Amino acid sequence: MRILIAEDDAVSRRLLETLLTRWGYEVVAAADGDAAWQLLQQDDAPRLAILDWMMPGMGGLEICQKVRELGRPAPIYLILLTARTGSEDVVQGLETGANDYVTKPFRREELRARVRVGVRMVELQASLAERVQELEQAMARVRQLQGLLPICSYCKRIRTDQNYWQQVESYISEHSEAVFSHSVCPECFKKFVTPQLNKLVTPGEKP
Repeated sequence: MRILIAEDDAVSRRLLETLLTRWGYEVVAAADGDAAWQLLQQDDAPRLAILDWMMPGMGGLEICQKVRELGRPAPIYLILLTARTGSEDVVQGLETGANDYVTKPFRREELRARVRVGVRMVELQASLAERVQELEQAMARVRQLQGLLPICSYCKRIRTDQNYWQQVESYISEHSEAVFSHSVCPECFKKFVTPQLNKLVTPGEKP
């Protein structure tokens, strides 16, 4: 997973980059808030960002607010990095749009644990979005089956959107999760099956 680091202090930025890389993450680094904001606006923006509270240009709080205003369907998980430890500061950061915070100087294991929580949240959101998409596709297929279907009066084939005539069971199988179990109704048994059986009966035998 790609993680954005926005930290104006070069030593802290390098330390964060080294740790995250060692933990198996791909790191994108920004030296100020304006550069971080430019990266977070991109379509392929990292799904998790660690933002310093105080930076030249745009600070972490302002970035959190602007990211939330984007209203993306796949939200970015935001962790604030700050030396502020007061409860009112924590509340302010969370209300502005941050998902979590880490206090400076940070402990490595705590940072790693909070990043892992963020990664799990991002993966869960991606999984839920995939399920929603699958459900929407399934509902679209159901709506298509509920609509008017052109069907041949003789062979009972259905005309697809590509103007191809397809067997009813094949069409329904492709557009739904229905599974067919073939059988013969009483009328068809009498009309089609019985004559076939009668042809197989030898003279003098009863069918």
